[in-house]
Amino acid sequence: MSGAYDLVSIGRVSADIYPLQLGVGLEQVRTFEKFLGGSATNVAVAAARYGRHCALITRTGHDAFGRYVRQEAERLGVDPAYMTEVDGPPTPVTFCEIFPPDDFPLYFYRYPTAPDLLIEPDTLPLQEIRDARVYWSTVTGLSQEPSRAAHFTAWEHRGRREHTILDLDYRPMFWADPAEASEQVDKALQHVTVAVGNREECEIAVGEADPERAADALLDRGLELAIVKQGARGVLAATREQRIEVPSFPVDVVNGLGAGDAFGGALVHGLIAGWPLRDVLEFCNVAGAIVASRLECSTAMPTETEVREALATGVVSVHLGALDHAQEGQR
Repeated sequence: MSGAYDLVSIGRVSADIYPLQLGVGLEQVRTFEKFLGGSATNVAVAAARYGRHCALITRTGHDAFGRYVRQEAERLGVDPAYMTEVDGPPTPVTFCEIFPPDDFPLYFYRYPTAPDLLIEPDTLPLQEIRDARVYWSTVTGLSQEPSRAAHFTAWEHRGRREHTILDLDYRPMFWADPAEASEQVDKALQHVTVAVGNREECEIAVGEADPERAADALLDRGLELAIVKQGARGVLAATREQRIEVPSFPVDVVNGLGAGDAFGGALVHGLIAGWPLRDVLEFCNVAGAIVASRLECSTAMPTETEVREALATGVVSVHLGALDHAQEGQR
C-alpha cells in the first residue's frame, strides 16, 4: 500500500499470556493462551480493524516470541516494516490475572529493559512519522534511554502537527521515581496536540486528578484536545471551544485491560474521519466496552459494524473471544 500512513504508533510490544480460568490467581490457572499485546501495538491493531493504514515502530528480541509478534501484527493488518530485532534482551511476555469486574493485575517480564525501550533515534522512519495523519506515542516510551531520545527526536522532526497524540499511559513499575515521570511528560506535552489519560495519569502529567482542572492544565500547555477518562463515570473531552462529557457504555466486564487501547484506536479512526467530537467519544466508549467484554486485547478489537450495532441497540453482543473456544474444548 502506497502513500502516507493513517497511523504511525511507537512503543511497547509483547506476547500476552492470558489465563483461560477467571477469578483465580496464576498459581491456580491450568491453561493459558498467547496473544499479541503492548499498548502502542494494540492501538495500531484497533485502528487497522477500521481499515486504517497503520505502522508500528518497535523492537523485539531475536527469539520465537519476536517472530510471533511480528507475524501476528502483520496478520492483524499492521505494517511490520519498522518492527526490528535487537541483540540482548528477549521479547517481553506479560501475564495477567482476571478478577471481573474491576481487578486485573498485570505482571510484566521486561527487566532490566525491553527491546522496545532500545529504539534508537537514528533508526526512526522520520519521513513516515512526519507524514502520518496520526502519530501515537506513550509515556512508557519516555521511561528509559535510548527510547526517550528517540521519542523527542520524532516529535522534533514531526513538529506540533495536528493529531500528534500522547497516551498518558503511566506504569509505575517502569519508573524509578514518579517525579521523573512528571518531568518527562511535562517536556513531552510541549510537542503534542492531543493527550489521552485517566485521572491518575493526568495527576502524574499535570498535577491534577480532577477531570475539569486536568483538562484545563493540558490545554494551558498548548494542546488542542485533552481527553480525561473517568472509568464508570465516562469520559471528558475539552478543546478551547467546547467541553463534552459522555457517560460510560454499560457492559458486563470480563477483562478491562484492553479497553483503553480500543478507545485509542477508535479515537484515531474518528479524528481522521473528522466526526464531531461527541460522536468520536461515543464511538470510543463503545469500542472500549466491547473489548472489556472479551478476554484478550488485540484480537478482541471490534470492527466499525460491531461498534455501530452496539450504538444502535445499546447492547454489546456476547462474544468472549478466546474463552468461547476454551469452553468449547472443555465440553
